[in-house]
Amino acid sequence: MEMIDARRVHELGDFAGLVEALRKAHKGGMPKHSDRLIYQEPNPAGQPDIFIILPAWEPQEAILAKFVTSFPNNRERHGVSNVNSLYCMMNGQTGITEAVMDGEAIIFRKTSSDSALGSSILSRPDAETFLMIGAGALSPYTVEAHLTVRPSIKRVLLWNRTSSNAEALAAKLAEKGISAEVAGDLDAAVSEADIICSATMATTPHLKGKLLKPGCHVDLIGSFTPEMREADDDVLKRAKIFVDHRQTTTRSGEFLGPFERGVIAPSHVRADLFELIQGKAEGRTSDSDITMMKNGGGSHLDYWVAKYLMDRHFGREFSTTCSS
Repeated sequence: MEMIDARRVHELGDFAGLVEALRKAHKGGMPKHSDRLIYQEPNPAGQPDIFIILPAWEPQEAILAKFVTSFPNNRERHGVSNVNSLYCMMNGQTGITEAVMDGEAIIFRKTSSDSALGSSILSRPDAETFLMIGAGALSPYTVEAHLTVRPSIKRVLLWNRTSSNAEALAAKLAEKGISAEVAGDLDAAVSEADIICSATMATTPHLKGKLLKPGCHVDLIGSFTPEMREADDDVLKRAKIFVDHRQTTTRSGEFLGPFERGVIAPSHVRADLFELIQGKAEGRTSDSDITMMKNGGGSHLDYWVAKYLMDRHFGREFSTTCSS
């Protein structure tokens, strides 16, 4: 059994390769078995502690078991990461565990690549201004992934509720040769941006749809429980709405409340990445379209990214037999 640490994951997980691997995998179908279980426990400080289990299994090919915890007070109280994860990849023919991989590093690469894949389809090819909302550990990877698929971007804006964290993110990006500026006013930054990515733990929307410029693309990452939400109703009303996967993503807080209140209906979700990549649905149809993709993740993405990393680690060509 191989132990693949964070350094090796980042070494293997180049964004250009990951995005194209995900694009190729979406041309087929889901792994035969996939699921997501979420457990929550109250935390005296407010946001709950969360334990998520995501399995996926394509018979005769591979089996994935992903475990992830989100304990929002870890960094402040214990000096350790808020999000921790482990991936176990097993042989699809024998069930023997072939590798245990650093999950946090894979989550950063997988989530960013999923959003970048959506942007490569839905954002304007001439987009120049990119706004990153949120300065958590995922953010530098998300910025880099978007820049990979949209090299037209000339300006990167950063906004975070705590400005010192946005300044720290700017410094981290500078180490990678990416120039970014901290935005003092979120509303002003939103009105300027061609691509907006939000990756926060917000439960109250901070992204105002009335401020979105024509042609803008919105990438929402943060809302992964029914209580979380990043974009207000106006975003949903103005945008052409897409998701990475219908069955998993439309159960997030970004949609549940608006569905219940009749702001939008499930039919307003135009397509997911499978439908877009397989040519079953149209994405952007004009330069003035406002598009939105909700990144909800799912064990199928974890499976494909882990398999891509495994294949590169062992010197194999990435392929998948998923067709369900």
